[in-house]
Amino acid sequence: MAEAAELHAETNSQQGAATATLRQTMVERQLRTFDVTDLPLLRRFLAVPRELFLPHDLAPLAYSDLALTLEDENGRPGRALLPPLVLARLLQDAGIRETDRVLDIAGGTFYSSALLSPLAREIVALEDDARLTATARSYLQFIGATNVRVETGPLTAGVPAAAPFDVIVVQGAVEEGLDRLFEQLTPDGRLLAIAKAEPDAGWAVTRFDRSGGAPAGARALFDASAPVLEGFEKAPGFVF
Repeated sequence: MAEAAELHAETNSQQGAATATLRQTMVERQLRTFDVTDLPLLRRFLAVPRELFLPHDLAPLAYSDLALTLEDENGRPGRALLPPLVLARLLQDAGIRETDRVLDIAGGTFYSSALLSPLAREIVALEDDARLTATARSYLQFIGATNVRVETGPLTAGVPAAAPFDVIVVQGAVEEGLDRLFEQLTPDGRLLAIAKAEPDAGWAVTRFDRSGGAPAGARALFDASAPVLEGFEKAPGFVF
């Protein structure tokens, strides 16, 4: 896998200057216009080549504002990736500090963890597809993200052996099933996901805070949508 990552990177590096320009354009025209102002985070979006974390057929779309979808091992639609502008706002609103331990959930090949690597103390990246986690490990190793640990397992279970986390980022929509993740937060931790802060509200990136170990409410930060992640679907009600 490491050799594949190196070959992938070598292929993409042939367009290095062009992709650097595309990253600059993405930051100026997408992220800054969407109220992303955190300079260390913006520098990471300028520095990390997103195309490295995408299959070759999606690489030309790396800096678009589209929601891209990775194929599963059978060639069917698999993990949906958040567009860069949504990901950037979500990470900014998480308020991640250099001392924080972060659990990054459903990031596909974890471009997100590469962005966060120098901005947090430690990152645990969780996916439920072993093929994705193997690919993510090779890419993260190649770029030198040594403080990122990639795990495979059910998304709703989190990684209790590595808890507690100051921040948990869920890169998709959730209807329910966050309880086990909340248990893995520090007493004053925060969890961000695309959710409905109220039952009759629309979908939005929502921040759930803890204070002194107790729930401290949910705040809808900005409108966003994504597929509901497996395991986080609302159980169907009884029909009489």
